[in-house]
Amino acid sequence: MSRKIRVLVIDDSATVRQTLVSVLQDDPQIEVIATAADPFAAARAIAKEVPDVITLDVEMPRMDGITFLRKLMSQHPIPVVMCSSLTEEGSETLMQALEAGAVDVILKPKIGVADHLQESRTRICEAVKGAAQARVSARAPRPAVGMRTPEKKLTADAMLPPPREGARAMARTTETVICIGASTGGTESLREVLQALPSNAPGIVIVQHMPEKFTAAFARRLNDMCGVEVKEAADGDAVLRGRALIAPGNMHTLLERSGARYHVSVKSGPLVSRHRPSVDVLFRSAARAAGSNAVGIIMTGMGDDGARGLDEMKQAGAYTVAQDEATSIVFGMPKEAIARGAAMKVVPLGRIAGEIMRLGAMAV
Repeated sequence: MSRKIRVLVIDDSATVRQTLVSVLQDDPQIEVIATAADPFAAARAIAKEVPDVITLDVEMPRMDGITFLRKLMSQHPIPVVMCSSLTEEGSETLMQALEAGAVDVILKPKIGVADHLQESRTRICEAVKGAAQARVSARAPRPAVGMRTPEKKLTADAMLPPPREGARAMARTTETVICIGASTGGTESLREVLQALPSNAPGIVIVQHMPEKFTAAFARRLNDMCGVEVKEAADGDAVLRGRALIAPGNMHTLLERSGARYHVSVKSGPLVSRHRPSVDVLFRSAARAAGSNAVGIIMTGMGDDGARGLDEMKQAGAYTVAQDEATSIVFGMPKEAIARGAAMKVVPLGRIAGEIMRLGAMAV
C-alpha cells in the first residue's frame, strides 16, 4: 500500500506555517504531520515521528536554519527543502544550505494574488515530492503514491512552435553549443560538472529549476569556483567558449542564432511542464536554432521536464546524454528521457564533463 508523504514544517512565522500547511494538505499525496516554530521544537517533533521531508526556514530564533540543517544531516539525514523570502541576502545563505545538504529551495508563498499563489502551490508541492525521492540516506526509495488529476501541464508549444517535420537547423559548423537541464539535486551536481571543465570549454546554456534571485547567487558562487565564466543569463547574452549561462529563475531562456553565432533570449511566459524556466523550452529552442551543432544533457531532477525537448534535439541531429540512475539524486527527468529513447548515451555524473569536452572537440 502506498502512503502519503509526511512533512514537518519549520518556520518561526505562524502565518507562513499556516499557509504552507494549507498548500501542502491540499495535495492528496502529502500530509503535514507536525509544525514547529524553531529547531528545538522541531527536534522534539522528530523524536515523536520521523517525517519523510522537512521544509525549513532560514532565519529563526534560538538556532538558525543552516546550523540545524548541518546537525540534522550529520546525525539523522532527512530530505530538506529550504524555504526563504525573495531577497539577495537570503539567496546567498541558501547557497550554503544547498551545499550543506538541502535538496531544493522554495520561496515563501505569496498571499493575495491568485495566480501567484497557484504557481507557488505547484512549485512547493513538486519540491516536496521531489525531496521525498531524493537520496540523502541509505533508506530504500519510497513507493509511488496515488496520483490525483494534475493541473493542466503546458508543453513548450506555449513558448514556441514545435519543429516542422523534416526541418533541419543549419549545417554543422565549428562551434558546439551545450544545453543542460537539471532540477532536484542539480545545484551540487552542476557544480561538480562545471568545476571539472577547463576555461576553453564549449559554450553552455543551463536551466536549473530555481526561484528568481537565487539563480544569480548560484551563478556568482559557481563563477568563483570554476575555470569557466558562469553568469546568470541576460537577454541577448552571447554563447561563447569558456562561458556558462544559467537561466534566470522565473524566466524562460531560449537559444537563438544570428548567422553562425548563438545568443540567448530571456522571456516571460506561462509555466511549461510546470516550470519557469523550463528545460523543454531551452531544448526545443536548441533543436530549432542549432540542430546537429548542439549537445543536450539531462541531469538529476523530479518529473519529466526536458524529456520531450531532448527527443526533439535528437531528432534535429543533436547528440544527447542522460545522467545515470546511480549518480542522480532523483532519477526522474533522466529516466523519462531514457524511456522515450531520447538519450543516445547514459553516463555517471563524473563523466559528464569529459563528454562535454569530447563532443565539443569533435566540432573543432
